[in-house]
Amino acid sequence: MKKIYFTSVLFFAVSAVFAQYGYRDSNRIGVTFGGNQLTLNTDNFQTTPDIGWNAGLSVRGNFYESWDIVYALQFSENNFSVATRKFNNQNVDVNYKLASAQISLQLSYVLVENHLSIEFGPIVQVNGKFKIDFEDENNTITGTTLLAKDIIDISKFNFYPTVGITAGVRHFRINLSYQYGINNMLENLNTKQTGVKFKGNPGILNANIILYL
Repeated sequence: MKKIYFTSVLFFAVSAVFAQYGYRDSNRIGVTFGGNQLTLNTDNFQTTPDIGWNAGLSVRGNFYESWDIVYALQFSENNFSVATRKFNNQNVDVNYKLASAQISLQLSYVLVENHLSIEFGPIVQVNGKFKIDFEDENNTITGTTLLAKDIIDISKFNFYPTVGITAGVRHFRINLSYQYGINNMLENLNTKQTGVKFKGNPGILNANIILYL
């Protein structure tokens, strides 16, 4: 919670900086909400992408000529499933939920002012642990000797290069973006004596609505 509190304070500090810069058309705050689809790219077990949600705030400010800069704070719940087997050998796809907070700083090239732009830049993500239902914790992950609960304690930080496009009108826009995690999300599991070398890189597709105030 302290990490999430810090990101919130940092967001409003940057918002204040933009406000000092001026009140031009691009300098305004956006309220963001939408959905995401997380794919965990790993050879350790079988995964299936699933749908989650996003909510957050962003600030778009003039930078230089046709370039804006966009700072955003986003809270998300990501979902994906892992193939497992119960004690009775029944096949079950276990849903893994991941609560996360992201800070992003994107360069935005404005193709049509107030209507169309392309964004790219870095995102830093703070993760919680994976969450699964209690009744699924002792399922065996298909193709391994691991239990479903053995893989919940993942790395707490990840870094995502991101590219996206934003289109719409002055106060209402849709943003589509893709981000790929460079860091091994499962690296923290390698500190445990499981006899398995874990490697997994997340890819996240986002579709958000932005309401500019």
